[in-house]
Amino acid sequence: MNRTIIVYGLFSGFIITGLTFTTMPLWKEGILNFETGELIGYASMVVSLSLVFFGIRSYRDNYATGVISFGKGIRIGLLIAILASLVYVIGWEIYYQSTGNEFMSQYSSYYISKLEAEGASAEELGSRKTEMENIREMYKNPFLRFGITLSEILPVGIFIAFVSAAILKRSM
Repeated sequence: MNRTIIVYGLFSGFIITGLTFTTMPLWKEGILNFETGELIGYASMVVSLSLVFFGIRSYRDNYATGVISFGKGIRIGLLIAILASLVYVIGWEIYYQSTGNEFMSQYSSYYISKLEAEGASAEELGSRKTEMENIREMYKNPFLRFGITLSEILPVGIFIAFVSAAILKRSM
């Protein structure tokens, strides 16, 4: 079981990290914007975390003689998803530190200009600017940034683990 978790978890984590490292320069060059980047980002997570399904199936077929309970499938799937998520968080931290930490400043500017274009009131703009400044300050803390980044990917992994375990469960 451990080998399956490590192989599929690391491979999934490296795929999503590689896709992130590939798409972020496209965002910096203006080829992608925040909205399309977010869509591509979550699609990349689903694609890479599909290895949770294949990891559970591999364990069931190769180590459990074709039989796996829902609980065992969940356990394997969650561990793969957690490992993949940790690799992603570490990869994001490396990327974030190597690019001058400009991501949150640019995101804040984008968010405020979007609100302005939508005709937000001066009061709402002031409130949102303060909120974004607070978020930018929080994002400077590596522990909070770790949690924020983990909360982007882990729920996707948990969902895929549950669906995969339900599909792949097989009893004698």
